[in-house]
Amino acid sequence: MHIDKIAKREIKIGFRNPWAYSFMALFSLFSLALLIIQSQSFMEGYTYTTGTMLNLILYLLPLMTMLLASFSLTAEKEEGSWQLLSTYAITTPAFLWGKYFGLAVVLVSIVCFGYGVSGLLGSFLGTGFTLSALLFFLFFSVCIVLLFLGIAIVVGTLSKNRWQALTFGVSIWFFFILAWPTILISVVSFLPYTWIKPILQIATCLNPAEFVRIFSVVRMGGGSIFGPEYYNWVTWMQSPLGIVGFIALSIGWIVCTMGIATFIWERGRYRD
Repeated sequence: MHIDKIAKREIKIGFRNPWAYSFMALFSLFSLALLIIQSQSFMEGYTYTTGTMLNLILYLLPLMTMLLASFSLTAEKEEGSWQLLSTYAITTPAFLWGKYFGLAVVLVSIVCFGYGVSGLLGSFLGTGFTLSALLFFLFFSVCIVLLFLGIAIVVGTLSKNRWQALTFGVSIWFFFILAWPTILISVVSFLPYTWIKPILQIATCLNPAEFVRIFSVVRMGGGSIFGPEYYNWVTWMQSPLGIVGFIALSIGWIVCTMGIATFIWERGRYRD
């Protein structure tokens, strides 16, 4: 298996990539903005301020992940690196999983650096995040990165160049993050009332941003905002079995997207 070698190569390339440092600077500024918002909140647990911070994270991190990861794969095609690597005894799953783990290290490092800067500055000023809040936002951000990284790998395998990757990546980000509530409300408005609850539950599992957000809000004690329709979900997510289910669903999402990416890349490999 060459997964470790591909991952190490991707880490070296990732930390030499100007895009990575641009995103690191942007996320550091973003985390400082979250620090300012948090400093104005005097309540713990899930609050309006916490919800605002979660939404802001959802706007930035998936887009950052989509662009950085998809550009990494399209660069392999445009620069001819993949043609060289394909001459070696390397399988498509090993190549893509190596890319996944390498990019995950780079992206998680960016997230940790951003929160580290805001945490240190907050401690110095005396208005920083509590340790539990910092760990919560770190967990939420890492989950978003890992899940959207699988989608980004699929985008990279579909795209022939960076322009296509940019178009596909922004479109998918817009669909999952911005357009999702409007589309979902429009669809369920035409369904019989008895169908609405199961359709909403299924739709939630089909959007990684949504089920990570719901799980995080419930674990922070804000499950009541979802209304009585989600009572069983809230009760289940608050139990130890809910954590197991969340982990299983997340792993399933990653494995599924990487399987799709492997199938697409393999077809392109034999076609070329």
